[in-house]
Amino acid sequence: MNENFSFGPATGIGSLPGGDAREAAKTVTGTFEGPETGMPYLPELPARGPGADMIGRTAGMLVELYARVEPSGWRLGDRPGRDTKRSRSWLGEDLDALEEFTQGYEGPLKVQAVGPWTLATALELRNGEAVLSDPGACRDLAGSLAEGLRQHLAEVQRRVPGARIVLQLDEPSLMDVLRGQVKSASGYRTHRAVDRQLVESTLRDVIGVHAPKGETTEGDTPQSAVVVHSCAPDVPFALLRRAGATGISFDFSLLTERDDDTIGEAVEGGTKLLAGVVPTTEDPLSDPAGSVMGVRTLWRRLGLHPGLLAEAVTVTPTCGLAGVSPAYARRALAHCVKAARSLADNPE
Repeated sequence: MNENFSFGPATGIGSLPGGDAREAAKTVTGTFEGPETGMPYLPELPARGPGADMIGRTAGMLVELYARVEPSGWRLGDRPGRDTKRSRSWLGEDLDALEEFTQGYEGPLKVQAVGPWTLATALELRNGEAVLSDPGACRDLAGSLAEGLRQHLAEVQRRVPGARIVLQLDEPSLMDVLRGQVKSASGYRTHRAVDRQLVESTLRDVIGVHAPKGETTEGDTPQSAVVVHSCAPDVPFALLRRAGATGISFDFSLLTERDDDTIGEAVEGGTKLLAGVVPTTEDPLSDPAGSVMGVRTLWRRLGLHPGLLAEAVTVTPTCGLAGVSPAYARRALAHCVKAARSLADNPE
């Protein structure tokens, strides 16, 4: 799906430090100004507290399901409470800021939400166990998420009418779900592994919310695309491709040579790679060419054409930037742009 969608040379993952929505939107849109420099996105500011974190934000998007904060985490309840209202209020504030700084913008624009399986590991049922423990509850959660995302994406499109919206689904717990490594509430056992076909079909349903069929004619630029992001090891590239992901976002430092075949197949099949190469810890940044040296090495190892590099790879930080200083976050995002330029200028 949408194999010729361009994400631009660089982008961020989602979270930023601090609590000022206007400052965050200004940083993102000032760094990633469009096709030449990269893809702007809707920042997440978890330092503001529960409801601004990625789980709370996505929980606030759910339709006919509501979550509140308990000492153990986010728990589903019967009606919207102050936590739901706070989550929706912060999202509205962030959208206001993004709209302010994207007046007249045309190009790709990314928004993030937690995917159905990581959300099922993070939200609790009334008995305190994860939603993941109940197949029926998982099905209901995925349906609620899909409808909430449909509404959210329509709202973003209304506010930034010239944007080609990219939906990023964050799935850091996906491999734990597939391997049966999600711990129970007691911590003494783990929940049973979920069948791979069920994982794939649920992802396909949620991805399908933003992958309308027949939306373009041949040669046109698609208007929507979906990225699945995971900064955990062993990202299941083949499964995500089958589920319909246009792009896959990952921590490049966690790749091993056993991932080569699936990455090569992904690139040749038109899947975009959002390669996390810029550190999210406040260590000194290498020169831009050094940051993407591993990407060039991978390309040579796979025998892929160097001319494909700039089109197939978007440079990102390894994960979110909530844990660093605002100054480092700005440097890291700017470094992504410089590293992407080095990759385009010197693919070999």
